[in-house]
Amino acid sequence: MILRNGQPPRARPGLAGAALAAALAAALTLTACGSSTGSSTGSTQSDATQSDLAAADSTAGAVPAPSTDRTIRVPADASTIQAAVDQAKPGDLVLVAAGTYKEAVHVRTPSVVVRGINRNTVIIDGSDELENGILVSANNVAIENLTVRRFVVNGLLFTKAYDDNPDSNEHAILRGYRASYVTASNNGLYGIYAFFAQGGVIEHSYASGHPDSGMYVGQCKPCEAVLRDNVAELNAVGYEGTNASGNLFVINSVWRRNRIGLTPNSQNAEKLAPQGDIVVAGNVVEDNQDPAAPSAAQGGSGFGIAVGGGQRNLVLRNLVRRNDSGGIVVTDLAKYQPESNEIRENLLEENGIDLALYSSDGAASIPSRKNCFSGNSFVTSLPAMIETVAPCPLDSGPGVADTPVAAGPFPLKAAAPNVDYRQVPLPPAQPGMPDASSTLRMPAVATVPVVDLNAITVPKP
Repeated sequence: MILRNGQPPRARPGLAGAALAAALAAALTLTACGSSTGSSTGSTQSDATQSDLAAADSTAGAVPAPSTDRTIRVPADASTIQAAVDQAKPGDLVLVAAGTYKEAVHVRTPSVVVRGINRNTVIIDGSDELENGILVSANNVAIENLTVRRFVVNGLLFTKAYDDNPDSNEHAILRGYRASYVTASNNGLYGIYAFFAQGGVIEHSYASGHPDSGMYVGQCKPCEAVLRDNVAELNAVGYEGTNASGNLFVINSVWRRNRIGLTPNSQNAEKLAPQGDIVVAGNVVEDNQDPAAPSAAQGGSGFGIAVGGGQRNLVLRNLVRRNDSGGIVVTDLAKYQPESNEIRENLLEENGIDLALYSSDGAASIPSRKNCFSGNSFVTSLPAMIETVAPCPLDSGPGVADTPVAAGPFPLKAAAPNVDYRQVPLPPAQPGMPDASSTLRMPAVATVPVVDLNAITVPKP
């Protein structure tokens, strides 16, 4: 993505904002991740990796040695958060007192920690006028224990794709980021957004009231990131991952009362397609057709986990229930075919259709393309008896080849009328960071935490 004229990422209406051919396509077709001036990549680099694109960025991810290790207090030492981060050096902590701060913050210094003293009373508020709440364009920055709300674009954005000289940053990957105990609500596009960024953690965070997605990771390969212990509700989409691939884990979180729960997907509007090689495990994904969830335009609704044109993804031990279109669905998107996705050991209850493998054009028969289903607890599927016609493991049975499986059109449920995100009620108080005033500073690092999949179990209903 190249952003021109100093414009941050904004013209990306997203999953809920466009119509999909036939079923899921109505929910998943996205526009560009470009600027409001109409600039976007508009290109696909299927064979490129993020490392290829960043070959010239030889210092990316380096952790500068702390120079001062200070605590800069707002407003005691600096009257605004922006003034504090402007004077911060690598290793410093910006500690923000309770209050409502009507400002947009841009963090340009690496290895800084910005922390609120209280998650629910340290509020960065855009008054439905300012663009991005916190924009981080430096490596190894952590944002902790605060609320960002009512910005017309994004709440919290990690990317180097927009900086003081955006034309120079096309290939500059941000390395190392963390959002911990962050509440993002009622922003005009995304809540917590990592784009062209690698080595991140989004944890203990909450997102609601977004007409696109509450949490988004896009255009990274490998992403090397973990999303864990998060809650997203009352968004068009809970989690969206367009062209986000490789060593990425979306685990142990709650995605509920959105229009769509979560979706890894491939599209041409961003680089690094197709999407693939992530794990979605141990999540609660429920009631994702809420008519109170906002949407930028009429789109699909009622999907729990939707894999659109993704490859080699593992969807494991999730509780997926009461999604009135589909529980876990695997389909094509933007001419990308799903391949070698494994849907295993999930508990599905009371969904329109629990498990589905189908074509967006409604074809009566499609090749399995090594997509497989095994060990799931479910009642309904498309095709019927899906674990028999497309079984795991991938090295045996019909799922090993392009064996045709009966599909047919997906019975998509109609979405509720659009809702203005500004009308979604502000969220209740969320659990704060323990001992925020005394906990040692810990800048983010561009190393993904180790995830033990054997320790992840299906959540209890």
